[in-house]
Amino acid sequence: MADVDHNLESLLSSPNRDFLVRNTGDQVKISELSGKTVALYFSASWCGPCRRFTPELIETYNQLSSRNDFDVVFVSGDHDEESFNGYFSKMPWLAIPFSDSDTGNRLNELFDVNGIPHLLILNGNGKVLTDEGVSIISEYAAEAYPFTPERVDELKQEEERAKKEQTLSSILVSPSRNFVISNDGNQVPISELEGNIVGLYFYASMHGPCADFTQKLVEVYHKVNENGGNFKVVAISLDRDEETFKRTFEGMPWLALPYMDKKLTKLVSYFELSGLPTLVIIGPDGKTMHPNVVELIEEHGAQGYPFTPEKLLELEEINKARLEAQTLESILIEGDRDFVIGKDGTKVPVSELVGKNILLYFSAHWCPPCRAFLPKLIEAYHEIKTKDKAFEVIFISSDRDEVSFQEFFSSMPWLALPFGDERKKSLSSIFKIKGIPTVIALGPSGKMVTKDARELLMIHGAKAYPFTDERLKAIEAGIEEEAKECSLEDGVEPNKDEEEHTEDSSDQAPKSEWVCDGEVCYKA
Repeated sequence: MADVDHNLESLLSSPNRDFLVRNTGDQVKISELSGKTVALYFSASWCGPCRRFTPELIETYNQLSSRNDFDVVFVSGDHDEESFNGYFSKMPWLAIPFSDSDTGNRLNELFDVNGIPHLLILNGNGKVLTDEGVSIISEYAAEAYPFTPERVDELKQEEERAKKEQTLSSILVSPSRNFVISNDGNQVPISELEGNIVGLYFYASMHGPCADFTQKLVEVYHKVNENGGNFKVVAISLDRDEETFKRTFEGMPWLALPYMDKKLTKLVSYFELSGLPTLVIIGPDGKTMHPNVVELIEEHGAQGYPFTPEKLLELEEINKARLEAQTLESILIEGDRDFVIGKDGTKVPVSELVGKNILLYFSAHWCPPCRAFLPKLIEAYHEIKTKDKAFEVIFISSDRDEVSFQEFFSSMPWLALPFGDERKKSLSSIFKIKGIPTVIALGPSGKMVTKDARELLMIHGAKAYPFTDERLKAIEAGIEEEAKECSLEDGVEPNKDEEEHTEDSSDQAPKSEWVCDGEVCYKA
């Protein structure tokens, strides 16, 4: 496709039409686009991402309009003319008339448009320069003109050089803005932040993990600065609407980029954001000190400050010492909370569980993969219990209400933390729980044996107990021995590749297994 030179007139016209239209109703001959760089903008008013991208494209278009060698043609995906007219009225460029749906459909098929917004850019000869115009405009705007692969590569190289020479201003300042804002509407020059440790806080208000972490970050922010630290935070919102941004920002004690700032998309790409929340730490010299300290703050709070490599090593040593000293009491007893509960709500002292092999089962009724895994765990539980009474499971719920908790717990033959128990937060932090279902195996000493007990139960069932390396090696040795015996019985020498294939095909968990991350369940 990229090597084909398209004739714009044949591409954009129809048998009865050789013109495009403006939102004023004026007609413009397609021939007037000859020799220009032309972007075909596949979009629709009903599409949220399209409505968010259109202002970015308008700004880039206006910046390039004085050149007279670049134009945009709107190819509408709207379902009715009223919607088309309302959306097109905000666009300063041309469009294929709404009545000519055949041409729109033909272009969608020709350029294999599978989603919108989609921006395909052709050079003056009709050759496709890129079909990734949306991401290029979002990241580089008019700087990417003339949108050739060479120009985009040049910008990427400049970006790499900029990373090496990074300063706080190079990250946050844009051509039209050299400030961030406070929640009372004041503009604070970015130069005033230089020389401090600055956290760039990427978040979305309605995302549960972000809401929880924001509360933790507020505590840490106040504590660090009250103790003489120089810790600044700049919030970078990924909220979908301005009212949500304003409402959340009112409760934040720090600064922020203006809502939907031009730098937003570029910063997301620059820091290679992979999830929310993310807190990037910029050092006093303006260099990135850490790509994301969310987990560090959740685990250590203000102790993580100033987030230097030396501090991280110190905390790592603390973690090692804590793990070495870990007992069942140290992770399950907090204040007067020194018990778990049985089926009838009876309190079972943690002291009665000391010396046993314990599984901590992080789960929830609302989670489909949790409900699917439960029968497997119940089956293994009964089988293990018949052989070893010094074994127990503790359900740690992520349910949203007590009714759901009680309904789910009623189907389980083991113990649980009470619904809403604060110990869930500390346990989730200690074992870095990122999704459910998760099963943590603890040995008789209270130390962690494995975080992968769920996977081991899926593969080996109760045979995996007590989930130690020694037990897994014994299982593997047994599988190899069985494979050898089968091969020798058949008069065939065992083949290593065949042994591995047999083991993989018979014992691995299904590839379609679900996992949950926060409140989202997805296929692994």
